[in-house]
Amino acid sequence: MSLFPKGVRKAESSDVLTVVGPEAYFHGAVTVRGSLRVEGELEGTVSEAQTVIVGRNGSIKGDVCADFVVIGGAVHGDVVASAQIELKAGGRLVGNIRTPKLTIEEGAVFEGGCAMLPPASEAADEPEREKEKEEGGVTS
Repeated sequence: MSLFPKGVRKAESSDVLTVVGPEAYFHGAVTVRGSLRVEGELEGTVSEAQTVIVGRNGSIKGDVCADFVVIGGAVHGDVVASAQIELKAGGRLVGNIRTPKLTIEEGAVFEGGCAMLPPASEAADEPEREKEKEEGGVTS
């Protein structure tokens, strides 16, 4: 039996630094400067993570802020991902999301609002584009 479900990119799974195991219950705020995998229960906020993976039997009750978020279990809270959110078949997300890229597989459940943001590099260029528009310049 593999620790990581099919569909999770190898780069993400091999870089997991912090694990909340299937027998664990964690309550409180978690600041992770690497990656986090949740197979048990986590109640509280998750911030500053590069990647957060919620396994098929894992759950988070609280807000999540990371670069990449992969949900195979359940998340009840708002999720902000600067790069991408993946909601896997069988996954459940109840809350609002903000991300530039969203993937929802058939069989997943999403209840909430969604704001699609441009990637950080494009967002940094946005004020310059707006200025060009105001001045009548050509934009790319």
